[in-house]
Amino acid sequence: METCTLGALTPLDRLYLARAYELAARGVGSTAPNPPVGAVIVRGGYIVGEGYHHRAGEPHAETNALMQAGTAADGATLYVSLEPCVRSGRVPACAPALASAGIARVVCGVRDPNPDNDGKGIAYLRERGIAVDVAGDRRGHELIEIFEGSIAAERPYLSLKMAMSLDGAITSQPGVQEWITSEAERSFVRDLRIAYDAVMVGAGTVRVDDPQLTVRPPHHRLRPFVRIVACESDTIDAASRILAPLEDYAPSMVLAPAGLRGTFDNLRGVANVLFVGRPSDERLDLPAAMKALRAADVYSVLCEGGPTLGARLIAAGVVDRFYWAIAPVLLGNERAVPVLAGVDFAALGARLRFERTMRIGDDVVVSGTIANV
Repeated sequence: METCTLGALTPLDRLYLARAYELAARGVGSTAPNPPVGAVIVRGGYIVGEGYHHRAGEPHAETNALMQAGTAADGATLYVSLEPCVRSGRVPACAPALASAGIARVVCGVRDPNPDNDGKGIAYLRERGIAVDVAGDRRGHELIEIFEGSIAAERPYLSLKMAMSLDGAITSQPGVQEWITSEAERSFVRDLRIAYDAVMVGAGTVRVDDPQLTVRPPHHRLRPFVRIVACESDTIDAASRILAPLEDYAPSMVLAPAGLRGTFDNLRGVANVLFVGRPSDERLDLPAAMKALRAADVYSVLCEGGPTLGARLIAAGVVDRFYWAIAPVLLGNERAVPVLAGVDFAALGARLRFERTMRIGDDVVVSGTIANV
């Protein structure tokens, strides 16, 4: 990872870069398959232009900032959350535009992890006499974590969110809807959905809780939000709330085994059913399901699964990040449902990397990554 030398960025540099991050965050949830990017142009101590990438196919952050700055960009410094691109796609490349506008210096948050551009934008600018510094800081990497994960695999970037009591249970008995975490934690999860293309649950969760799984409070997204149900073998009620059409939401998807097409006839015209796996499969092939989602332009998924789906996703090696909410309650009894079903916790523990611990309401949320093998 390329970073600037110690002390190369001044406090003002950090301030303007923080503004670029703030602008980039406005595009979170709307830019896939592109990353969210923000840009600020400064000349003579004044911001003369700024912008962010709104969605794929529209101008990049640097272009929007250059349009606002006009001729004031000549001799100015650009602060941008991600390395400028050097190759044209649906829109013109940014690095050549910066050079043509007379930008004198560029401060990047992080390098572009896309192999098509990694380091090439920086090299292009430096070859034309433009000074480039790369901060390589945590905030810059957090903004592109989902993008970086999605381009490195043939499936969506997947985060698994689970909630449990202090004694490791999700409910006191099977088949019962029971809130164990606080309203503050549930609000946190609704906000967390904003960053992902889709939210996914298992059929069991739909049958017990009948969730709507919307982004609440309403959040303006340029990319329609997708709701997904993973069905192990049986269908769900066509009247389930997760399947109900909503304005600004994409049609809900149902993942189903390819060998059980007739079982899902009740969902025709109600949901987009993706039959995955081999024609003889009567159990959902999760790796195949993830590839099918990617083929359907779903680049990131937040799974709020139950114990069976969560365990199967981990076993399939398709979970990239986890969010584990721990509520200060005890549900211990012989009928309590464990948070994960049939997991080798000793083996799983060796694959976990814990990164963040957050106090949310009365609950504690631990987050980190899973090394998939």
